[in-house]
Amino acid sequence: MINKHVSLNLNVRGLGQSATLSVNDRIRTLKAEGKTVYRLGLGQSPFPIPQSIVESLRTHAHERDYLPAKGHADLRAAVADYHRRTDGVAADSEGVLIGPGSKELMFILQLVFYGELLVPAPCWVSYIPQAKIIGRQVSLIQTALDDGYMISAKRLEEHCAEEKDDLRPRILVLNYPNNPVGSTYTADELEKLAAVARKYQVILLSDEIYAQLDHKGAHVSVARYYPEGTIISSGLSKWCGAGGWRLGTFTFPKDLDWLLDKMASVASETYTSVSAPIQFAAIRAFEGGELIDHHLRHYRRILEAVGKRCAGILNRAGIGFIPPTGGFYIFADFSKYAEALAAKSIHGSPDLANRLIEETGVAVIPGAAFGRPKEELSARLAYVDFDGAGTLAASESIPLETRLSESFVDEYCPKVVQAFQIISDWVRA
Repeated sequence: MINKHVSLNLNVRGLGQSATLSVNDRIRTLKAEGKTVYRLGLGQSPFPIPQSIVESLRTHAHERDYLPAKGHADLRAAVADYHRRTDGVAADSEGVLIGPGSKELMFILQLVFYGELLVPAPCWVSYIPQAKIIGRQVSLIQTALDDGYMISAKRLEEHCAEEKDDLRPRILVLNYPNNPVGSTYTADELEKLAAVARKYQVILLSDEIYAQLDHKGAHVSVARYYPEGTIISSGLSKWCGAGGWRLGTFTFPKDLDWLLDKMASVASETYTSVSAPIQFAAIRAFEGGELIDHHLRHYRRILEAVGKRCAGILNRAGIGFIPPTGGFYIFADFSKYAEALAAKSIHGSPDLANRLIEETGVAVIPGAAFGRPKEELSARLAYVDFDGAGTLAASESIPLETRLSESFVDEYCPKVVQAFQIISDWVRA
């Protein structure tokens, strides 16, 4: 019999399934058993894909040819125009790379770039496992609730300076609006971070997948302040609601075309190219237009209202968090209840998440999955368990200048409100 202990690559031994997908599997099992489950785990947009984009996919379903590894020329042009239009950056179609989700592009970037990966924590669940699979060095920069869970220019300066190697190859992953925190950076903070990155020649991987879900529609790309060293990561999964379509984009400056070219070479030897029908549909998505903008304005208003309603529930329970300003997450800190939870044999975030779903049916992702210490009592709560199409229709009947009320959220997003109240009651019981 083949010995599995010596036949596995050392880098994948002990590697489990992604925490977000794992909790989704558990939800399916519990629902199949007839149990009520509240889905605060997987961060999937609740909103429907805009119909014009769906129609474009249907129209191009017959497309069967392999496309260029870098992506269809018209799509690359549409993505570049999208970033010029929405971010005010000098993007060029030659600097755009299309992949089967930004997740895969991030993996390939780490494969071709030989250097240190700087990741502020809490961070998206896959940054660290991807680096470990490849065998790359990861430097986790822990942040704190008091600092808004954000890395400051001062902290980045300290990290780079203490290594006494000013020109060490580095990539800093900057994700905002942030997953799992739901917060974002101000223009001033980004400008200061950009100055430090330029000083130490740190490449910024700016993960802006939630950019269009900034609750005020006021997202600012760090590429404005560090255009020569910033890679903008985007895609269709969040603002377009098309996570299952698996299409992501990287937009490079001219100074980093050497990275783009090597990533494209790896793409040609692995996934070859992204599905042709999906690429044609994505052209329509990135072209935008009034109808898509109309949907986005409602998505933002809805998510802002739901986030505020949920934040109010947590605040009354004394649970720590940063008020969300983008996306659809809250990163909750239960340290106030550490003694009471310890009495229930809950000593860290994995225990917390397991007991929560077992005893209440509320599924969350433990903070440890986001690079936090296992003993920290934290969890990501995704406020997406509602009928996005129905809520969108209801929102469209209310003038956009009107703020959505708590009663609106209670009526159209009842499971989300119930789930947050259940958490609040459970932790205080």
